[in-house]
Amino acid sequence: MAMTSTEKILARAAGLDEVHAGQLIMADLDLVLGNDITSPVAIEEFARFGLDRVFDKDKVALVPDHFAPNKDIKAATQCKCVRTFARRMDITNYFEVGEMGVEHALLPEKGLVTAGDVVIGADSHTCTYGALGAFSTGVGSTDMAAGMATGKAWFKVPSALKFNLTGSFRKYVSGKDLILHIIGMIGVDGALYMTMEFDGPGVASLTMDDRFTVCNMAIEAGGKNGIFPVDEKTLAYLKEAGAREPRIFTSDPDAVYEKVYDIDLSTIESTVAFPHLPENTHVIGECGDVVIDQVVIGSCTNGRLSDLEQAADILRGRHVAKGVRCLVIPATQKVYRDAMKEGLFDIFLDAGCVISTPTCGPCLGGYMGILAEGERCVSTTNRNFVGRMGHVKSEVYLASPAVAAASAVAGRIADPAGLE
Repeated sequence: MAMTSTEKILARAAGLDEVHAGQLIMADLDLVLGNDITSPVAIEEFARFGLDRVFDKDKVALVPDHFAPNKDIKAATQCKCVRTFARRMDITNYFEVGEMGVEHALLPEKGLVTAGDVVIGADSHTCTYGALGAFSTGVGSTDMAAGMATGKAWFKVPSALKFNLTGSFRKYVSGKDLILHIIGMIGVDGALYMTMEFDGPGVASLTMDDRFTVCNMAIEAGGKNGIFPVDEKTLAYLKEAGAREPRIFTSDPDAVYEKVYDIDLSTIESTVAFPHLPENTHVIGECGDVVIDQVVIGSCTNGRLSDLEQAADILRGRHVAKGVRCLVIPATQKVYRDAMKEGLFDIFLDAGCVISTPTCGPCLGGYMGILAEGERCVSTTNRNFVGRMGHVKSEVYLASPAVAAASAVAGRIADPAGLE
């Protein structure tokens, strides 16, 4: 029976020769992830099992990244719960402030995920790791608890959509523009409980950071997971990160897909998602005159070094518009240090930006960038729902680092090419 790469990964994890879309399976897990919002609920559920240890202390990762460093007493209590559990269970991969980063940038960087893995995380953007050729997906806190206890999880094998990529991006266009283009094309439920498989000769032109961004936002199209094929760039990344030996699975030529989309990367334009859904997309030339109050450059979607480099290229020698706040948030301590060594911090500071410690903070309206009533923000994050970044009458516009930086300079949504 012909299978997609996702089906092959799940079959291996379930100990089966083959699986098919719609089949219910019990699969072994290679990693279980939680953060400071979702883990306390899972920890409470875990206590009901009466166990004194998790299934494998090396295969659980706990990252306090949403409200850490603690923003208030409630956040401190949440993080203390996670910290105490990690110590009691002797969790190997618990990352305290000073070591932590935004979870979906941190785990690949630390080599904790490799090709062929099955990963669940009590965070919807766990689908990020499909960039490495893994099956990774978000689950609820109860499933996280069961995963920590048993090392297993139930799945319904997803059907698949295929995105056949050709060509390469033009200047200032990146993976963020590609995934926004796709979500605008198929809608926020266009891939509901499906695998979003990205393939074709155009994949070779995408950086690993492009791929992380694309898979990160698979959930914004309703996807169960996003996945890329494993190529030389993937293997080089895994080797540098010190990841475990990859298990490489490729889709059969006659694998079944619900639909195949052909996308020429050279035709993709800088794209912005207007409030209040990621599918409400406009190419940069159609954005009109949208005056803004804030820009956020960071998150699990676009807080990696290449993202900061793209923003710095725009901001070099320029200044943030009067009345605009520009927050730059490196996704991990390593990204922070590397950006500092490259001199990016000098560029950001000279431009009038604020540089934060790694945190998810503003993305979910947590802290470090809350919007007041009537304020507008251009953000490199992944969601722009009503009230996502603060007041229910504020607005979030999703964009790439290049568009975000250009908008910070212009004081309104702007085309980075227009600043040349």
